[in-house]
Amino acid sequence: MRIGFFTDSYFPGIDGVTYTIKLWREKLEARGHEVYIIYPDGDYEPGEREIPIRSLPNPFYPGYRVPTFKPPSSLPELDIVHCHGPAPASLLGRYYAHEHDLPAVYTHHTPIEAYLDQSVGVESVAEAIGRLYVPLENVYLRSFDVVTASTERIGRRVEHIPLPVGIDMDFFKPTEERWYRNRTVIGYSGRLSMEKHVAEILKAAHELPEYDFVIVGDGPQRDRLEREAPENVEVRGFLPREELPIFYSSLDAFVTASKGDTLGLSTLEANACGTPVVAADTPPFDRTIQAGNGERFAHGEVDAMLEAIETVLQTDRDTRAAVDRFDVRRTMEDLEHIYRRSKNPTGDPAPAEVGVSADDLPRT
Repeated sequence: MRIGFFTDSYFPGIDGVTYTIKLWREKLEARGHEVYIIYPDGDYEPGEREIPIRSLPNPFYPGYRVPTFKPPSSLPELDIVHCHGPAPASLLGRYYAHEHDLPAVYTHHTPIEAYLDQSVGVESVAEAIGRLYVPLENVYLRSFDVVTASTERIGRRVEHIPLPVGIDMDFFKPTEERWYRNRTVIGYSGRLSMEKHVAEILKAAHELPEYDFVIVGDGPQRDRLEREAPENVEVRGFLPREELPIFYSSLDAFVTASKGDTLGLSTLEANACGTPVVAADTPPFDRTIQAGNGERFAHGEVDAMLEAIETVLQTDRDTRAAVDRFDVRRTMEDLEHIYRRSKNPTGDPAPAEVGVSADDLPRT
């Protein structure tokens, strides 16, 4: 199949959506498909089947760009349109699918309303905008043939198929190399933005001076975090992708206080590298972090976070086995099946072509 990914998050930006799209493309093309990526242009040289859209800086969220317009006639002939997110590139994909009478699939990656505080600056105004925004996104999502999300809860009034974005278990695995030896190190990797609540990790570091903390990432909160970090905290930029398994494997624990994740890829990547996770007891971690791969704590309660950190440091867990169900190979089997069923909703593909039956996919 010729599949078009329409996304507003792509290189040179670094986030979970960008790497998910890259991973999905690699795995789908390894299975014989052609995947085109349509994305906002930036300081990035497009490769084969990467199609940039002229774009402008985003005044509300630095690091992201707002695409302007690209004539649908300039796009390649596609069999499936797959939109990632509700922004302008996605709208172009939905329009292309409508004009060409193609199946349109949507993957919900980000609860936009969770990011409005950072963009607007006034909590009450952000909440009001969020109450207006979510119903509009509900209408948009209902225009798609299939909606997927990493968990069964997406905070939207729309039927969807739970489809974890998946992790590359062949890439994320324990490494022999270790960066931190003879000391206890607790780490975090991700965007340094308000909804991630990384400042909560600094509070834990203040209370645990006997441990070292390493915060990897970048974003609008980085300067503030560097100013407020105690001496036992190192704040550094995003690591090259190939170094992440070493980083995760070098940690004694991974910690996050985020309330803006739909799956929490970095937590599962750390688990795949053998590292237990300490996470806030909020979605999605109330479903993904269990006794086998970590501990949860009440969000905003520093004492509870400290207790969870001490617990994972004192116990052994087979964290890799606990996250095997999120292997991207399973995701690709299910995604192929979704594509084939959306192209031929009344027919059943041969069992050899897919990993599961459509009737086996849970819906909410």
